[in-house]
Amino acid sequence: MDSTQLALLALLLGAVIGGSVSTGIVIALRARDRAQHETSSAIPVGIGEVMQGMEDAAVVVDTSSTVLAASTAAIPFHLGEGDVVPSDELRAIARRARAEEAVITATLRLQRGAPPAEPRLVVVRASRISPRLTLLVLKDITERERVEQMRRDFVANTSHELKTPVGAVSLLSEAIESAADDPDQVRHFAGRLQAEAARLALLTSRIMNLSRLQAADEFTDEREVAVDEVVAAAADAHAIQADAAGVRIDRGGDRGLYVRGDAQVLGEAIGNLVANAIAYSPRGSHVGIGVKAVDGVVEIAVTDRGIGISEADQERVFERFYRADQARSRRTGGSGLGLAIVKHAVQRHGGEVRLWSRPGRGSTFTIRLPLIDPPADQVAPPRRRAKRKKKAPATPAAPPTNGATV
Repeated sequence: MDSTQLALLALLLGAVIGGSVSTGIVIALRARDRAQHETSSAIPVGIGEVMQGMEDAAVVVDTSSTVLAASTAAIPFHLGEGDVVPSDELRAIARRARAEEAVITATLRLQRGAPPAEPRLVVVRASRISPRLTLLVLKDITERERVEQMRRDFVANTSHELKTPVGAVSLLSEAIESAADDPDQVRHFAGRLQAEAARLALLTSRIMNLSRLQAADEFTDEREVAVDEVVAAAADAHAIQADAAGVRIDRGGDRGLYVRGDAQVLGEAIGNLVANAIAYSPRGSHVGIGVKAVDGVVEIAVTDRGIGISEADQERVFERFYRADQARSRRTGGSGLGLAIVKHAVQRHGGEVRLWSRPGRGSTFTIRLPLIDPPADQVAPPRRRAKRKKKAPATPAAPPTNGATV
């Protein structure tokens, strides 16, 4: 083999070796990039900016369920940057999206805000960004679902409930016409007709109030509300009813507390509880309205010593048109909407309603609302009143039931 052939052979061998080395380097670089991509928790450029412009809650979480980036709307769900995803179901959805490399959608109930706020119904959409990162988008559909449910229930419930007084009005009008020659009978039927008309008016009014609470997006007169004022207004509005029933209304508990909301709506909610307590209390008994602050929450308790509510009925008393005692509801003119209005009014204020009751021992309905600081111009007066109270003679302590005197 001459020198030319040796040179060509060496050149070919060098090319093969060089190509192999280059290929190995490329493969190594790609393997390194793939390994970095699989182990990196760096958020791709632009995702954080997009999330800040979203109205829905959105977060990027890693394999340890730690939030690396979050939109402003995600913070009330306890999903701020650096937080660990609190929901087991939400963590499971993120893991599934990473494992299947697919978009996963689910509907969950998640806590938004601090208690006593009720969980919100959200649609969660999980997408895989990288082997370690997952994008979660949460769309709150609580209000939409609530309105849809209200629309479905409205026709069925109202058509049934309106049928009775409308039918009674029709029959009584025919009876009056038939008894035109008997003044006593005419007066008797006219009185019943007026009662049915009043019942129909009350039912229509409460249906409208409940529909307004369920359909409105926000209150028209939201402000700092003095709990003392709404409690006093509710008690004064039912003083005549209490006198007629031989029931005394007592107030007790903390003073100078404030919540945020609509004073008229809150007053109506408390008034409904007071009206129920009076209607179901025996003559000569007391109805107590107690107020106290506990861990940033205002508790307004309305207590009676009436007939009580059975355990089976306690789960349903807040349903629309539900009556635990049908016969007594007819005698007292109950519409079955009072407690439903209370429930929705309190929920719209970010609170909840609790019930304690025992048959034969009475009931206590407790409205729990987030406490706020009093307005600046109302801070000083309560302090002056507290100083004067220290100089007054000692008085017996109030009963422990939510500050109510019953």
